[in-house]
Amino acid sequence: MKVIGVGDNVVDQYAHIRTMYPGGNALNFAAYASMLGHDAAYLGIFGNDSAAKHVISVLDELGVRHPHCLYVAGENGCAQLKIEDGERIFLGSNAGGIRKTTSMDFIFHHADYLGEYSLIHSGCYSYMEEQLPALQQLGIPVSYDFSDDFVLEEALPLCQYVDFAFFSCADYSLEQTRDIIQQAHDSGSRIVCATRGSEGAILFDGKQWYQQAPEYVTPVDTMGAGDAFITAFLCHYLVQTNTPDEEAIPASLKQAASFSANICLKEGAFGYGVRY
Repeated sequence: MKVIGVGDNVVDQYAHIRTMYPGGNALNFAAYASMLGHDAAYLGIFGNDSAAKHVISVLDELGVRHPHCLYVAGENGCAQLKIEDGERIFLGSNAGGIRKTTSMDFIFHHADYLGEYSLIHSGCYSYMEEQLPALQQLGIPVSYDFSDDFVLEEALPLCQYVDFAFFSCADYSLEQTRDIIQQAHDSGSRIVCATRGSEGAILFDGKQWYQQAPEYVTPVDTMGAGDAFITAFLCHYLVQTNTPDEEAIPASLKQAASFSANICLKEGAFGYGVRY
């Protein structure tokens, strides 16, 4: 299956060990899909600094194609953080670097290229809100990660353009989470899923509610765990075209929990750290 991550890429700089790792929601999706054996690509904006060069070299090593990316003079996206007891603590960022001030409209110059893919994935850190209506018009399923940094009143109008909506709701009660999911589905998304940290994940497809417990591990680093869950769920679900949802969804959620746990055993989102 051919899938593409469209939007953000960054380097995550780990201040305590002076090491940077490739990351970003859209880029992680492409990397994880490739690791899962799918034909994956990435489309986004790169700066021209050492951080961008490292991310590009890792994509090449993973076999993730990136033929139509935009290259702009300036800083690549970068976030600073540290790890304590396996949990990440963010210290700051450059807000996406040149990506924040460069429009993503260029992706529509490559509409025929995007049409080759079975799924387009993006998220809230990709500055893609204005492009979602036109992206939907391409007739390709779109998935979108609202992460934990969402304002519901702003997120709900976007759900009409998104087939698969994901939220991170670790700080919400079960009742609040179910209400968010229900509202997102009512606003237009076909399948809505929320992860709740150690409480697992909840999904609603308009007919049935599903729950998935996490696969418990002692984490080395939780960076990328949510992206890994999303990627594994989507890739496993979309290849089961002849399987009823009541079978395909639980199986896909189980695969997602397993892959997410495995990613927690790696440094960074998926390794490939270099000193900076």
